[in-house]
Amino acid sequence: MQAPSVGGVMLPRGNGESIRLSRGASLTDFAEKIGANPASLVAVMMNLGEMVTATQSVSDETLQLLGGEMNYTVQIVSPEEEDRELLESFDIEFGENEGGEEMLVARPPVVTVMGHVDHGKTRLLDAIRKTNVVAGEAGGITQHIGAYQVSTDVNDEERKITFIDTPGHEAFTAMRARGAKSTDIAILVVAANDGVMPQTIEALNHAKAADVPIVVAVNKIDVEGADPTKVRGQLTEFGLVAEEYGGDTMFVDISAKQGLNIDKLLEAVVLTADAALDLRANAEQDAQGIAIEAHLDRGRGAVATVLVQRGTLRVGDTMVAGDAYGRVRAMLDDKGQNVEEAGPSTPVLVLGLTNVPGAGDNFLVVDEDRTARQIAEKRAARERNAAFAKRTRRVSLEDLDKVLKAGLVQDLNIIIKGDASGSVEALESSLLQLDVGEEVEIRILHRGVGAVTESDINLATGSDAIVIGFNVRAEGRATQMAEREGVDVRYYSVIYQAIEEIEAALKGMLKPEYEEVELGTAEIREIFRSSKLGNIAGVLIRSGEVKRNTKARLIRDGKVIAEELNIVGLRRFKDDVTEIREGFEGGINLGNFNDIKIDDVIATYEMREKPRG
Repeated sequence: MQAPSVGGVMLPRGNGESIRLSRGASLTDFAEKIGANPASLVAVMMNLGEMVTATQSVSDETLQLLGGEMNYTVQIVSPEEEDRELLESFDIEFGENEGGEEMLVARPPVVTVMGHVDHGKTRLLDAIRKTNVVAGEAGGITQHIGAYQVSTDVNDEERKITFIDTPGHEAFTAMRARGAKSTDIAILVVAANDGVMPQTIEALNHAKAADVPIVVAVNKIDVEGADPTKVRGQLTEFGLVAEEYGGDTMFVDISAKQGLNIDKLLEAVVLTADAALDLRANAEQDAQGIAIEAHLDRGRGAVATVLVQRGTLRVGDTMVAGDAYGRVRAMLDDKGQNVEEAGPSTPVLVLGLTNVPGAGDNFLVVDEDRTARQIAEKRAARERNAAFAKRTRRVSLEDLDKVLKAGLVQDLNIIIKGDASGSVEALESSLLQLDVGEEVEIRILHRGVGAVTESDINLATGSDAIVIGFNVRAEGRATQMAEREGVDVRYYSVIYQAIEEIEAALKGMLKPEYEEVELGTAEIREIFRSSKLGNIAGVLIRSGEVKRNTKARLIRDGKVIAEELNIVGLRRFKDDVTEIREGFEGGINLGNFNDIKIDDVIATYEMREKPRG
């Protein structure tokens, strides 16, 4: 068979040999591999009915199509493989060479708590770490990924356990999909009064796919209608057989609310780890591990919670985490104390990175700042190319005109901004998994950590996108700009609510019920303490008007600190008033809520019925 000819120029034709290309490669990359002119490959693609430029990142399918036409077998290199090759080029081995047996020391097990949404995961974590995380969370759902370490006595020996606190199995799986094996053991929480629910099965399947041992915590045994035996029977159908039934899965009956049998659960985790796993690591090598969570802190810059998996991380080390790098300026443990070093299975908050890494990004310590920068830049370029390729939709020349005329394919463009990278990634992966038929397609144009900014609104304006703010609000003039440009900005504090609304919008079933109308914003200038009324905020009304008996939320540094507050009292000098307008000063009493600081913003709103049109 002859080599393909374009414009009289013969193109080199393969004999079925393999070409390795990274995800998001361009026709120029392909041309380099086979010694051809990129322009001629553009012409080949046009003959195949695809309009592609030489430098454009293209999808895996496009590369495969071109490879088939040119008689080459195209191998798409996975991000993990590409990362390994990148590190090898710097003579760095990740996660493989831990030294000889004599270098390995025991490390604590790393545990993730999973289960159905209302079965008490957060309450259990609360009982374990003895601090209240439920109060600050909407809907009792844990939205942030954090980590902490606890100690328990097993056979008169103190043993440590590290807990990773994920926003559900979506983030757990997103981490695993990126090659980040973060968890040694999963605790599956099942409510004794509810039994096995759809999300329980989902969580169980995720844990099994990750190939981690499971300990079952049968919660709410103190509730009326609790039947722990029924839970054991139900889970037998899914391959989890309790030890008392002759199986190898440990079941522990607990009450997170009452704090019952929490110590037995921790003991079960340690015993399962000892029986099923060989948890050892080299503490002497340069530190390696994964970033569990990261966010932008106004005072401290990019901060990341990292889990050291091998080696010891020290203050002053130069590290790379995903496409972020920097020198470790300081490290804090889960109690907020400064630490100088962190060994295997230890979670710490790291300060000093250039930007915010993603949840599940691998981190490693390198010798030189220059090496760290080069690795980070190459990873960033690769991520960018892969994202461009994913965004490109294939429409052939034959049906392009037909599709455009008929309006058969529609995009729902979305921009996601959140308070932490773990939440943003979990939300993105959940939205991209929505299946609402072939007529509508979701495209995530941009995602990031921090408040909704004017540049987000600009991007949304140019691409007809919806902006989702997850636990963050708009900053500066972004709100007015969105109203002026007609950009739809939606705020959520619960992942499931965001997913349900977007899915309903896609299916055209969104019932117009009530909409939130912003009334006014007030900036706190002073705080007055009152023995009778608590803290009273001395405010300047920044926009609109603030009315008594309306709903309010408290915003600090662009993040929502508290929702569902009420404007209980409103004063101008010594007089009680019903409203204060823009530009005037006054006093606001938020009832029992007293956690206010100077420069906080009180945003008031009311729910109005939205006309259906």
